[in-house]
Amino acid sequence: MLLLERRPVASSLMRWASPLLALILTIITGFVLFLVMGKDPVEGLKFFFITPVSDLSGLSELGLKMAPLLLCAAGLTVCYRARIWNIGAEGHFLMGALGASVMAVQLSASSGFWVLPLVLLAGVLAGMLWAAIAAGLKTHLHCNEILTTIMLNYIALNLLLFTVHGPLKDPFGFGFPQSVMFADSALLPALIPGTRLHLGLAFGLFAAVAVRVLFARSFIGFQLNVVGQDHRAAAFAGFGVRRLTWFAFLVGGATAGLAGASEVTGPIGQLVPQVSPGYGYTAIIVVFLGRMNALGIVASSALLALTFIGGEMLQIGMHIPKAVTGLFQGLLLFYLLTCDAFIHYRIRRKNTAQQPLSAAVTTAPQEA
Repeated sequence: MLLLERRPVASSLMRWASPLLALILTIITGFVLFLVMGKDPVEGLKFFFITPVSDLSGLSELGLKMAPLLLCAAGLTVCYRARIWNIGAEGHFLMGALGASVMAVQLSASSGFWVLPLVLLAGVLAGMLWAAIAAGLKTHLHCNEILTTIMLNYIALNLLLFTVHGPLKDPFGFGFPQSVMFADSALLPALIPGTRLHLGLAFGLFAAVAVRVLFARSFIGFQLNVVGQDHRAAAFAGFGVRRLTWFAFLVGGATAGLAGASEVTGPIGQLVPQVSPGYGYTAIIVVFLGRMNALGIVASSALLALTFIGGEMLQIGMHIPKAVTGLFQGLLLFYLLTCDAFIHYRIRRKNTAQQPLSAAVTTAPQEA
């Protein structure tokens, strides 16, 4: 009989092996799923993991998908290291896209180097404002941030849908729910000429480095770590837990808002309802898969970006529904959480054989 036994000390080996095991199990399950669907599993896995990055165009698209994931994940890392379970990166992203779009439409007749910074700043501030709602509810009304941020995501989505069907709708867009195209001065420059890869990837890499420096070199990063490890100890040490909670939320809102602003000023060039295929939610997987580490979230954002492109390739090449993207992402998270259990637990075999009862025997010491 097998049972789970708690380890005396958490396993460092499993902490880093868990993401690799989760990926291997996801690939094996994907292999089986392709067989069940009547598709060639080798060809399916090749379309999903290899074909998208087989040329420069594919690599640039990978970087394009990485940018918003990396920005959202960098902000969520700050929250999660402090054990603030912010699930609202999707809402921050959408509000950032909306705020940047409002500014870009207002400045559509303007030109100059100052237009793009203003548009990006509007997105950052919109994301921070949306995060501030959840921060205020947690610090002043003691509301659970998981519930409030999830609900705020849906409010942000419906607010965006209202604007593209109403105030921001292009009057010459043939009835489609979209804003007018942004002016060239409000668009991010391309990193590689001839591709769609833009400056947003540089923003994401900078954010990952900044998070690394924050926790490795700054006192506020140390405070956030202490809050995450022991909330009461942080309060006893005189750390402003409420102030740190606000800081974490605002950083998460700022980076996700910048991600949304970069998306509408980059490859899209306008606000559309499908501005996010779920970047904010996927960034949660990125954070845990990357072990809340700067290099880890860079690698995991590349892997999760690959799932978005791979799903599109499967839809085109093998006529498999695009929903397979969410399926692979869900499997990856499921297996990651399962493997993470073995960081603190191990499997032991229980001896079910009945031991015979025997009377206790005491031996009296012999007298000298």
